[in-house]
Amino acid sequence: MKIALVHDYLIQYGGAERVLEALCEIWPYAPIYTLVHEPRLVHGKFDKKTVRTSFLQRVPFSRKHHRLFPPLMMLATEQFSLGYYDVVISDSSSFAKNIITNSDTLHISYCHTPMRYGWDDCQYYTQEFNFPKIIKKFVPLLMNYIRMWDYYGTNGVDHFVANSNFVAGRIKKYYQRNADVIHPSVNIDNFHISKRESVEEYFLMVGRMMKYKRMDLVIKAFNELKLPLKIVGRGMERGSLQKIAGPNIEFLGHVSDERLKDIYSKAQAFLFPQEEDFGIVAIEALASGRPVIAYRAGDIVEHVEEGKTGVFFEKQTVDNVVNAVKHFRTLTFDPEYIRKTSLEFKRENFQNKIKNFVEDKYKEFQQSDIDKGN
Repeated sequence: MKIALVHDYLIQYGGAERVLEALCEIWPYAPIYTLVHEPRLVHGKFDKKTVRTSFLQRVPFSRKHHRLFPPLMMLATEQFSLGYYDVVISDSSSFAKNIITNSDTLHISYCHTPMRYGWDDCQYYTQEFNFPKIIKKFVPLLMNYIRMWDYYGTNGVDHFVANSNFVAGRIKKYYQRNADVIHPSVNIDNFHISKRESVEEYFLMVGRMMKYKRMDLVIKAFNELKLPLKIVGRGMERGSLQKIAGPNIEFLGHVSDERLKDIYSKAQAFLFPQEEDFGIVAIEALASGRPVIAYRAGDIVEHVEEGKTGVFFEKQTVDNVVNAVKHFRTLTFDPEYIRKTSLEFKRENFQNKIKNFVEDKYKEFQQSDIDKGN
């Protein structure tokens, strides 16, 4: 079985790239097709792999400002030649699932989400990335075309796999397709529980600093609460977030994996104020035995038990965050139980499930060809 992996772009290291790493371990000889690749930005994680990029790799500024090139990314996606392979697995939240394969190739798409800036509020997308005014005027018109391309392109997907039930619902809504659910892996074994006396007074947020993450709500709430808050991560919103942060809030930037697991394990609780398709950082907090204070939306409702592994707040407002933190401080949590709930996300569980899924679907695909007389 000849397999190829297709990924949107390798210019950041996040949840989708961790899934790609796990897929590479299952099929180590499968090449990776991707629009652009900047090894430095993915910490050299794929340096030992065969990575085949599109013509965009040679376009000036494409790796640094890829969001300015949607029409070219659409064109480049369709130009990959994949006829040699029996199975193509696209690992996608935007373009990769729209690759073109021939009738003899099985295409399985591991979908992190339907293209958010195509199907959600495109005005929010333009605000998020601070596009020039001239580009903002054309974005709504362009989005109509992108939505059509994205919708009809999914006709080439034989089977969808969603990373959460929440995303499976979005696939059904926007593409009218059913999806099997296989949760992505989290490196559970990289995290540990600290002794109760080692837990410190601070609360924690981890992630890229983007507007939709709503870190501003938590910062404003902790300005009011006067409780210590540590924030790990970088991003375009860091400057504006630092401007509104009080002296009790510490920005740690990028930290090593070793330091991060220690920071997780000693926090009072982990703050998760955004809607996410799959919140890996929240699972990392659970793997560290720490409760989660979360906005009740997205996939997180599938993984946090009210009063046992965390608490929810219902609206994205400062008052809601403040009240949730105050409520949290009246409760007692069992770190061992919290960590136990994260064990289903072990890497080997994901790898076994996705490997079996691909092999089963390929057997069905071959049998279908036999039944058709091919």
